[in-house]
Amino acid sequence: MTQPDSQPASLTRRALLRSGLGTAALLVPALPAMAAPAEFEAWRDGFRARALAKGISQSTWTRVMARLEPDMTVFKEMRNQPEFKEQLWQYVNRRVSDWRVINGKIALKQNEALFARIEKDFGVERGTLLALWGVESAFGDPLVQQNHMRPVFPALAALAWNEPRRKAYWETELTNALKIVDRGWSTPEEMRGSWAGAMGHTQWMPEVWLNVGFDYDGDGKINPFGRPDDALGSTARYLVNRGKYHRGEHWGYEVRAPGNMSGSRSYATWQAAGITRADGEPFPQPSASAQLWIPVEGGPAFLLGPNFYSVKSYNPAMSYALAICHLGDRILGAPPFLQPFPGSERALTLAEVQEMQKRLTAAGFDTGGTDGRVGNDTMKAIRDFQAKAGIAPADGYGGLKVLAKLRQGG
Repeated sequence: MTQPDSQPASLTRRALLRSGLGTAALLVPALPAMAAPAEFEAWRDGFRARALAKGISQSTWTRVMARLEPDMTVFKEMRNQPEFKEQLWQYVNRRVSDWRVINGKIALKQNEALFARIEKDFGVERGTLLALWGVESAFGDPLVQQNHMRPVFPALAALAWNEPRRKAYWETELTNALKIVDRGWSTPEEMRGSWAGAMGHTQWMPEVWLNVGFDYDGDGKINPFGRPDDALGSTARYLVNRGKYHRGEHWGYEVRAPGNMSGSRSYATWQAAGITRADGEPFPQPSASAQLWIPVEGGPAFLLGPNFYSVKSYNPAMSYALAICHLGDRILGAPPFLQPFPGSERALTLAEVQEMQKRLTAAGFDTGGTDGRVGNDTMKAIRDFQAKAGIAPADGYGGLKVLAKLRQGG
């Protein structure tokens, strides 16, 4: 199988897991993957006193930290952020993939009662949570956890010791992770996540686990792993408490806009100004407020309500929020955007992605699997193929042009 997608992330949730660290990566010393140097031992001695002063027990310290070696590969991960820059339509196509739409419908069918309960308790639409779940962990696929996650303590310790821009932040998150073990909520062995410490179905940082997570399935533990109840219920609470999610409102709509106007107005006021839904349907809550956004001139336009910005609180990128909101709609049966982005291609079908992966693999470009998911392995294979075939830019985007070239024999 292929790796899960990479995308920008929030300081409040995952501390620049991917996008923000692109700049920080330039400041990180080129450290090899090897045993910790003496400087780490000195830092650990100092951190021990700070951790114990914040209530971490000596037994937890000894269990987790006494013999820990930092995961030096995190610095390579930071330096090796994706080299290509996706256009918005590429970003959306890759995340709103046929694989996610199909498997999102399956996940909804398997967890219908859970999503109904969340909607009743928090008012968060099932489509939004399904999309977050799909993008963050491929709907909790255990192979993602097994093959693409790592122990978080060695990773966080390395960052807290030697990430120059946000040492205090990483040290706080390492302390938070120790608190989770100290409370008996989890074990160091279970706590596997991204190289920056995000864990579980919806990728919680330790701070979110401690302060937002709660026991939604009533088993006596707060757990982002295993059954999805705690992860999805707590993520809904995150969107309500930190994102100010509005119960009963949709995130927004694709619209036909005669001009690019600014300001926050009611849907009724926007309609009076000549802006209508692209599908011709009426706005169901004309008194609710929204803002007009035209991300690319000549492309689709959107009226964005408060719940779009609630999703954006989970990850500060407008592209991420748009992809999540659109994926949620698609899982629930909505069509693709009616107005295409300029210069865009339609997204490949699941069968076409699988064909592309099989052809790349046969040509010597390892995609890590042919399951129809486009993750980091497939993107690297595409980028290498593009470079060899003279396709510019070699941006790692697998679309109709790449598939056509593969069908021609490269």
